[in-house]
Amino acid sequence: MRTTSPNASRRRSAAILAAAILTVGVAGCGSSDSPSTAQASPPASASANPDAGVLGIRDPWVKAADKGMTAAFGTLVNDGDTDVTVTSAATSLSPMELHEMAMKDGKMVMRQKQGGIVIKAKSTHALEPGGDHLMLMNLAKPVQAGDELTVTLTFADGKTQQFRAVAKPFTGAQESYAPGHGEPMPSMSATPEMSMSPAS
Repeated sequence: MRTTSPNASRRRSAAILAAAILTVGVAGCGSSDSPSTAQASPPASASANPDAGVLGIRDPWVKAADKGMTAAFGTLVNDGDTDVTVTSAATSLSPMELHEMAMKDGKMVMRQKQGGIVIKAKSTHALEPGGDHLMLMNLAKPVQAGDELTVTLTFADGKTQQFRAVAKPFTGAQESYAPGHGEPMPSMSATPEMSMSPAS
């Protein structure tokens, strides 16, 4: 009797454990059904599926600023088989523009990027101080270190994707700001030689 009692107890425990695993497994399968069917139906365009994310975004951050303008940075990752073009960006805190750095009259100036930001298939594109970036044009309130901003990207095909970026202090990349490319300039009290970090 003693030899069968521990075995019976073990069998009962194993049966309970198996039932629990089966229940969790069924629940897990049920919850993953709709995403897997969504991915399975258009395999060629999985990289352009907003649910999956049109792009990967690595290390997104925003330069902390008290007022005026600031910018968002990070690395855009395109794992898909076709090029992806970001045509605009938006946040509730400020109007936004896609910006680039370019030579003008012998110096680097910041200006709106025409045609959007193209991320080639199977490659990355850096948004960084001194290069392409997402410019917040007229802050409604200060962006302090540690704040988290939600940014919505819009792509050439009309799809959108959100990401969150944490604010941090940054004092480098003192590029000149090219006036006249954006109409909100007068209301921002901008000067022709505004640096990329005017709110520092």
